[in-house]
This record gives sequence, structure tokens and C-alpha cells, in this order.
Amino acid sequence: MIRNPILPGFNPDPCICRKGEDYYLAVSTFEWFPGIPVYHSRDLKHWELYTHVLTDDEAVDLKNLPSAKGIWAPCLTYCEQEDLFYVIYGVMNSMNARYFDVDNYLITAKDIKGPWSEPVYLHSSGFDASIFHDDDGRKWIVSLEWETREGYEKPGAICMVEYSPRQKEIIGYPKRIWYGGTDRGCIEGPHLTKRNGYYYIMCAEGGTGYNHCVTMGRAGDVWGPYEKDPDNPIVTSSPGNSYERHDPDHLKPKYFNPDTVLQKCGHGSYVELPNGEVYLVHIAARPFVPELRCTLGRETAIQKMMWTRDGWLRMADGGNLAKTEVPEPSLPECPLAQTPDFDDFDGEELGCWYYAPRMMPKRFADVKTRPGHVRIRGQESRTSLHKVSILARKLTSTHARITTKMEFYPEVHQHSAGLILYYDNMNYINLRKYYSETLGKSALSIIYLENGKKMEFLNTRIPVRDVPVYLRLYIHGRSSWFEWSYDNETYERIGQAFDTTKFSDEYCEYGEFTGTMVGITCADRVKHRQYADFDFFEYLADESREIE
Repeated sequence: MIRNPILPGFNPDPCICRKGEDYYLAVSTFEWFPGIPVYHSRDLKHWELYTHVLTDDEAVDLKNLPSAKGIWAPCLTYCEQEDLFYVIYGVMNSMNARYFDVDNYLITAKDIKGPWSEPVYLHSSGFDASIFHDDDGRKWIVSLEWETREGYEKPGAICMVEYSPRQKEIIGYPKRIWYGGTDRGCIEGPHLTKRNGYYYIMCAEGGTGYNHCVTMGRAGDVWGPYEKDPDNPIVTSSPGNSYERHDPDHLKPKYFNPDTVLQKCGHGSYVELPNGEVYLVHIAARPFVPELRCTLGRETAIQKMMWTRDGWLRMADGGNLAKTEVPEPSLPECPLAQTPDFDDFDGEELGCWYYAPRMMPKRFADVKTRPGHVRIRGQESRTSLHKVSILARKLTSTHARITTKMEFYPEVHQHSAGLILYYDNMNYINLRKYYSETLGKSALSIIYLENGKKMEFLNTRIPVRDVPVYLRLYIHGRSSWFEWSYDNETYERIGQAFDTTKFSDEYCEYGEFTGTMVGITCADRVKHRQYADFDFFEYLADESREIE
């Protein structure tokens, strides 16, 4: 059996495709670089982080973008006729006054690892754009047209426009083709496919919260009219009927289903195997209950599907409730390399599983200057939207232990480095070493930022020697706390326990769509030169534990 989620932690908006025996899955990254991770599998059960599509932080400039903006909902397809991979992605620049200002781009590559072509600007009429390669060679772009006018249903309708590869631009303006397959409203995430003479449109409806779902429609002509699947939604965590067309709220906690582990199930993409089997990947989330806070963010799950005799896509078990355990496909089992728990930084390059807000990690992180260590050069404060030195990886379980060994010599109070639990620039906990003018020496203390309100727990400040120090973070369900040590054997707790649930889409006021990260960090708010050396980073997570 396949156990869901297949990609735990911050892995939203999955899009899957196949080339031969290889399956590739891309997800959103929002303000984090590198952008658009691509996971690879040969059996749909075992997945490896394979590459990233966006690695040039000058070509795609995310600096100063608010949290949860940036790279939204990539569409990854493989065009067999051209032997070419396509990626469509949107850069969300602003959501002020609910205008959702986005720029959508298209890039291509012969190899999934690149190099990728120069971006082609498509349009800015809406987000979640995707491409369909028709069997006559024409190409179509579908997206949500974000509705801003009073008196019209929000967020809007699904629109389509033709794309000309020769001219490298769209032809005309997007036109509305689909208003949804249910009355849940908040339609988004469209994908077009074709099968047995029918064009199929798959969408997410109900918002990205607890009323989320996957729906379908079909038509004999690409422009429609599209008929609704009579059994919509085809995948969801909230199987009942609902009328929410005029409610733009995306969370809708009243639709929480206590009878299932996976919540917020929607925004799907499917792939057909050579033998005719069908699997659909989709968003899912696992909240703390009763708080209904998803610390791990939106994750990626998979469901086994089938085509009915009358040409509709259904879950293989005949229902529509997303399952935690799914039958495996008829493919040879193929385990793949996994992200290591322990990184000693002995390699020539930084691991591909590390991310940084709004810039590539290489801008401040270096594994060559001091072999066996990663050197992190300090920049602005962790609240900045510009240049922040945080080297982080995705939190994949609410039961984890994170440890690092740090060597750092602060000279002024604006120098600090340490271990961080980070949701966004307005919500984090940072155990840091810094120079205390009050003590006249280096010290450890905790900085806590909760929805922009800063709390510095000076009553727990501890003077420390300027020698290597071990820092540790425990995440134990709802409770998270820090410890430190000189020898990695005897640890001393520092500060209070913090509420893990607050690091979530639901609690954080300045984000909405990402997930919690853990990592190491350095700041030099004077010269942007002072550095900290980290000897290792250990991430031990029990992903078998359910969220309680």
C-alpha cells in the first residue's frame, strides 16, 4: 500500500506528468528559493527530491514580496511530440484589496534538470495557469480569471486562451469557459486533458480550506460547452453538498470532517500509466484538532483512480473521500535515495533540500571555505523581506528533534546566529547566540515573533563561552522547546515551551499557504559580513506519528 501523504510537509499544488517509466511531480514554493521542486518516482510510492526548476533569483526576483506570495501552482507537463518539458508558473506579486496581481510565465527544457529556456510572459489575468498540448499541435492556456468587480461571483471563472509557440505569446485575450462542477465556489487550479474524443477539465473548488475538492467536466470541443461530472466532487475530504458560491473565504472550518485524517483535499492532477491505471495527486493537510491548525502546511497525497464505462474519472474504491492508504500500481517497486537525517556538510555542494527566503542559499551559505562546515554569512533581521540568511528544510512531522553544532563569535549586539523554527517573517522562534552589552560577553537567549509582535525572553538569558556550542529544538506535538550543550551529551533546557499549533496557515496573519520550516540562521545588521560556522545539521522526524 501507498501511505499518504507521499510528500509530507510544505508541498502544495502538486502537478504530475510521465515520461516513459519516469514520473515527475512539481509543487509550489511561494517566497522560498530554489523554486519549484521536482520529485521523481518510478513506482508512485517512493519519491526523491530530484531537481528544482527555478534557481536564478535575479531572473525571478522575489525580494520584498510579502509572505505567501511568489511562486504559485506550477504546471509541469511533458509534450511527447516535441520531447519537451513545459513548466507554467505564476509570480504572485500582491493580493492587496484582493486584486491578486500575478504574472504568468512559460519555460521549456529537453531534460527535466534543465537548462530551462528564457521565460515567456503569458498574461496576468489570473493565477494557477496550466498548458494543454492538443493532438493537432495547438496549445491552450487555462487559468482562473480573478474577479474583482462588485456584483460578480468571486473569485471568478476558468478562462482559456491559445498559445502560439512560434510567436511566443498568447493569441487574443482569455475567454471564460467554465464556472465549476459544484456549487462550492472558489474555483481554481484548472488542468485540461483529452481522452477518447473528449476534452476534460479538472479543477479545484471550495477554496483551499476544509471544503476543498477536485471536480471535472468534459466537452466535445475545447471551447465547450463543458458538462459537469454528475458525481462531482470526485475527490474531497468533505463529501457532502454545499452552496458557497458567494462566500470567498477559503478556509471554511465548518466543513472539517472528523471521520478522516486527510483534510483540505483538492487541487488535483492525474497521470495514466502505460497499462491504463490512473493515479491522481492532490493537496491534503493534517490539522491539530480541535484547533484546526495545519503546522505542516498543505501536503501532497495520491489516490488510485479509474475510468468508468461512460468516461468519467472515479476513485478506484467507488467513493470520493481521500484515503490515507492507497493500493500500489502494477509497477516494479523502486526505492530511491531520501533526504539524509544527518548532514555533516562534507560535500562539495550544499544539499538540494535546503531553502532560503527570497534568495538562493548560495548567496550567503558556503560549504567550501571551511571544509566540513557550512558557513552562513549574516545579513538583515529575520523579519526582513529583502536579504535574510536562513538555511532551512521543510518540517515533515510534528514529532521531531533538530540539532546543530555552531561556532560563532559575535562582536556587537547586532550579531546573532542560531537555530530557528520559522513559518514566515512575522512568526518564528529563534534560539540565538549574540553579544550582550549588559553582560559584556556572549549569551544565549530566545526571540519569539508572533504575528509581528516581538518577545525577547531576557529572563532566560544564559552567558556562554566563545567555544562551539550545540543547539537543539524539540517538537513534540503541540509543544516545542530549545536546549543547548557544550559537549552534545548534557543538555540544558532554555526558555519556555511554545505552542506548535500557532505555526500554521490558520493562525499566522501574514501568510496563508506555506508551511513550517526548521533551520540555521545568522544575522549581521551592521556590515553583513559576520558569519557563523555550523559543523552539522541533524533532522530526526517520526513521520509515522499521527497529528493529535
